[in-house]
Amino acid sequence: MNYLEFEKPLAEIEGKAEELRALARANEEMDVEQEAAALDRKAADMLRDLYKSLTPWRKCQVARHPDRPRCTDYIQALFTEYTPLAGDRNFADDHAVMGGLARLDDQPIMVIGQEKGADTKTRLEHNFGMARPEGYRKAVRLMDMADRFGLPVITLVDTPGAYPGKGAEERGQSEAIARSTEKCLQIGVPLVSVIIGEGGSGGAVAFATANRVAMLEHSVYSVISPEGCASILWKDAEKMREAAEALRLTAQDLKKLGVIDRIIQEPLGGAQRAPDDTIEAVGLALRVMLKQLASRGRDRLIADRRQKFLNMGAKGLAA
Repeated sequence: MNYLEFEKPLAEIEGKAEELRALARANEEMDVEQEAAALDRKAADMLRDLYKSLTPWRKCQVARHPDRPRCTDYIQALFTEYTPLAGDRNFADDHAVMGGLARLDDQPIMVIGQEKGADTKTRLEHNFGMARPEGYRKAVRLMDMADRFGLPVITLVDTPGAYPGKGAEERGQSEAIARSTEKCLQIGVPLVSVIIGEGGSGGAVAFATANRVAMLEHSVYSVISPEGCASILWKDAEKMREAAEALRLTAQDLKKLGVIDRIIQEPLGGAQRAPDDTIEAVGLALRVMLKQLASRGRDRLIADRRQKFLNMGAKGLAA
């Protein structure tokens, strides 16, 4: 178990309970279960208190947790007959973006997502989920294919933002993001998106300009990272806590503003503590959102999606 900074007191208690049980396993005559159970109860109470009212900055930390379920985990658990499609037919295949044909239950769909990687090797391979222009052009190609064959599109968003490297800029990073966002608005099939971790800047919007947008309870969605915002506004990245408050990047704030449509509850302690339960909850939300859109024709899907984004923020301003 990887513990976040604010979870260190919890780590000590859970560690002591495990130490007691390890001693008991080494010495069968020892009976420590009563003491260990008391520590378990104390840890459960502390976990409940910690996650009862997380600050926006702590939600950022949870959204970035290395043990959180990744795009690969959702695809493997929720979809069958997944056939990955690679390349943008122009420059290269970007491993930060994965996607392909699959089935959700028995319904054929196109799934596209951002993959961060699970360890140092795979994180480098997937560029920590930061897509280059060819990643967004791959997404455009897959959305085009889905539109041609009448397949609903599901996107799974988890990125700190688009890759800002020199090569990416030379190959038209901003144009590729804009084309992907434009394609989201143009396709005449249901498009649903779930922010499973970080929804960073235009790199996320290019996947999440959807008919229905859902967020996991402790995920975040913002125009810039709190550290980047603090560096610009106060010339001090250490003011990221204040920036996180100001950005209104939590699922709860964004639901009030009308930016997202649905909040998917996470298990106590975050998705990382019960990945299977989280994935199941996301699958249920996807099925519900697709069912809501199933009877809508092409013109209405496009018009509704466009109007949704024209109205964005009006709900919060009116309140």
